Amino acid sequence: MTKIAFIGLGHMGGPMAANLIKAGHEVVGFDLVPEALEALVAQGGKVSPSLKDVVEGAELIITMLPEGRHSASVYLGESGIFEIAPETALFCDCSTIDIETTIRLHEDAQSRGLRFLDAPVSGGVGGARAGTLTFMVGGSPKNFEDLKPYLEFMGKRIVHCGDGGAGQAAKICNNMVLGISMIGISEAFNLAEKLGLSADKFFEVASGSSTQCWALTSYCPSPGLVKTAPSNNHYQAGFMAHMMLKDLKLASHAAESTATSCPLGAEAMSLYNLFCNQGEGEKDFSGIINFLRGNG
Repeated sequence: MTKIAFIGLGHMGGPMAANLIKAGHEVVGFDLVPEALEALVAQGGKVSPSLKDVVEGAELIITMLPEGRHSASVYLGESGIFEIAPETALFCDCSTIDIETTIRLHEDAQSRGLRFLDAPVSGGVGGARAGTLTFMVGGSPKNFEDLKPYLEFMGKRIVHCGDGGAGQAAKICNNMVLGISMIGISEAFNLAEKLGLSADKFFEVASGSSTQCWALTSYCPSPGLVKTAPSNNHYQAGFMAHMMLKDLKLASHAAESTATSCPLGAEAMSLYNLFCNQGEGEKDFSGIINFLRGNG
């Protein structure tokens, strides 16, 4: 049994921590939301009142935080966990954040002789609960091998993408494609409807042809076609639209900083920004099909 500190117990972090508990590990959690702490205790975990307490004696420290500024605040500075946690601990940031902050964390950890990896995830809340997430990991091969057995309790696909920051690069590029493809699939269903073609017949054709993609066959935005898709549950997330917007903004920033042309990514960001500004940010990102229909 390993003592694991888990910082950030939200929609994704909570279920991930619960799967580590089910695997027999001692998990001590920290979060600013009391309900998140109560949920961890109900799963058999423990909680601590501060970062200093939660990392005390920890062998593995996992963070799952909303943005780069949160990761920087937790890890860096005199009161950051790089300073106060055991030097022997293995650090893993599963947050999806900007490349610059991730590189900064790797550099700071290296300067201290600490083991740190970036390991953002794909698979949404459903994947977090089921333990079927995909982990995209950046860091040294040795540290990756030390971390991998723990990730296997939370995911079914664990990919070592390269050096520090490579995990974030993979996540940003992956979700840019996902945002673009969901819009394309939604537009196609809307056009098919206007042309008098039923959704089920279009799905039958598209799912077995060159249109086939994950956004269609696993997460179809048109209801009644893929049983487990959020479209069959009034577009309850899933993967919230405002999180997709966040990831598209990260991709846009990365494109600008590397002088890379990504016009479709930029347009997808613009459309999701409009969708979220209509008050739909908490809905699943596949709900953009209704925005494109003009239903909001």
